[in-house]
Amino acid sequence: MVLQDRAKATRGAALLGAAAVFEEHGYGGATLSRVSEVSGLTKGALYFHFQSKEDLARAVIEVQHRIAAAEGERILAENLPALTKIILMCRGFGLQLVDEPVVRAGIRLTFEATAFGPPVRGPYEDWIAIMEQLTERSKSELQIRASIDAGAFARYLVASFTGVQMVSGVLTSRADVMQRIEEMWEILLPGILHEDFHENPRTLSRLISTGLPERPAPTAP
Repeated sequence: MVLQDRAKATRGAALLGAAAVFEEHGYGGATLSRVSEVSGLTKGALYFHFQSKEDLARAVIEVQHRIAAAEGERILAENLPALTKIILMCRGFGLQLVDEPVVRAGIRLTFEATAFGPPVRGPYEDWIAIMEQLTERSKSELQIRASIDAGAFARYLVASFTGVQMVSGVLTSRADVMQRIEEMWEILLPGILHEDFHENPRTLSRLISTGLPERPAPTAP
């Protein structure tokens, strides 16, 4: 058990070191020697878990997708309107871009994946599919207009979010990414809300910065 725990810790350190290197230097500028130095691991320990830079890159992308998917599943499990879930999933991913080096590195590697293999399509296809399902549900809940094509909106939303966070990364190293995501929703919402849904679009877009209100703790009987 001790050896197993040590192996997990070593692999985790390697992934964190790799994420730091890939985020700063990209796939082309990263080297296993640099990852070894940043992670504090010997080259032997690093090679025990990852045989190549490509193996490391794919592992970082896999962890990034797993982190994003776990947050999405948590939001999907909440008893909330579908439109609220869509907005909160964007919030969750934005916060991960701010707080999680592995997520930032994984996103960069996704765009550079043709340098070491075929394009990485899975995370985007998964996200589009979830957004399409939630859009259909939101239409049935009379929050999004019936005329909105759910698939087209899902593709547009994912593309918009991707572009917003990329530009934020270039201009401010994502220091303003949450503000820009909120602005994206301020622009999108007036064009998609159902005519009988009278929630203020600004209130909905503000979920990006505020999240849901804290629920009161249950009182003892």
